Amino acid sequence: MRRHFLLDPGTVFLNHGSFGACPRPVLQAQQRWRDEMERNPVLFLGRRSAALLAEARSALADHLGARADDLVFVANATTGVNIVARSLELCAGDEVLATDHEYGACDAAWQQRCAQLGASYRRIEVPLPFEPQRFTERLLGALTPRTRLVFASHVTSTTALVFPVAELCARARALGVTTLIDGAHAPGQIDLDLEAVGADFYSGNCHKWLCAPKGTGFLHARREHHALLQAPVVSWGYVADAQGASATGGHTGFDAYTGHTLLERRLLWQGTRDISGFLAVPAAIGFQREHDWPRQRARCRSAAQALMQRVLARNGLEAIAPDAAFAQMAPIPVRRHDAEALRRRLFEHHRIEVPVTQHGGRTFVRVSVQAYNDRADLDALEAALAAEGA
Repeated sequence: MRRHFLLDPGTVFLNHGSFGACPRPVLQAQQRWRDEMERNPVLFLGRRSAALLAEARSALADHLGARADDLVFVANATTGVNIVARSLELCAGDEVLATDHEYGACDAAWQQRCAQLGASYRRIEVPLPFEPQRFTERLLGALTPRTRLVFASHVTSTTALVFPVAELCARARALGVTTLIDGAHAPGQIDLDLEAVGADFYSGNCHKWLCAPKGTGFLHARREHHALLQAPVVSWGYVADAQGASATGGHTGFDAYTGHTLLERRLLWQGTRDISGFLAVPAAIGFQREHDWPRQRARCRSAAQALMQRVLARNGLEAIAPDAAFAQMAPIPVRRHDAEALRRRLFEHHRIEVPVTQHGGRTFVRVSVQAYNDRADLDALEAALAAEGA
């Protein structure tokens, strides 16, 4: 599989989770879209973009078990979280409830928004070792009458835990509490059915485990919440909302800028940008289908867990969760506590690209195993950790 990727052959790349890696055929599909755009940018962006994006969005929605009308492309999962944070109606004294495993950038978005409005962002400890059967009870047990939203990752960034979010969303809905799931690491790494997850809002990436081009993500919202969402950039869709399609500002083919639904009018057109990455998402889905991705995922998951168990046995340490709580990322606890120094040593002295994370005073080498990795890559990391006394 490695021949399909442009990765440096001199580097052991075990960090797919940070930014992903895009296969050659998908990059070629993106370039074909760029070439077509440059042949007539006005025709492509001004008159065709909405229809092209709708087709790509439909392919993604089918893949994710969702309705295309409930999904819109955004640059990344963090953008989707920010859209919800900026749109949610919060008052002084209200609170947003989250876990203490959330991605730092998303924590920052909620902390800033709550501070602006006099609300509070409360992070509930999910202790290690992780007990999946107690997750929902622990989080929802912290609800108060002022809780307006529960925010949780589907797959956590630092600790690589797969949270049981479908149960969380179902229980929260029964209690009348809104949910937002950060699915940055989920699409392509685990089987994902957004209707079954049942979140009010779900924000995910395509450029990580789905292997689409960089800067491709999505925001999914249940239909009853579409009117709540506000775009980070006010553009032509708001004109259509307020004045109708005749207010084109000199443009023709107004629907190309605004789409047909409220969600499209608010979030589809954010000004001129390169949409070729979004249009190449179906090529990424097709690439994974062609290469039997369920089999690839199963192999990678098994390899990641086997490596984790070997290192744990050597160090006399315990895993932070049962095997079922992990997918293609494995958080390997290590004895070294200077995370950045260990990361530098692994890259500069062993040519291994892998993140070293910290949570709750513990240090982890967070290994991502993707289809292009083989046993030699994992053996190289195992030997390097032993050499570094980690």
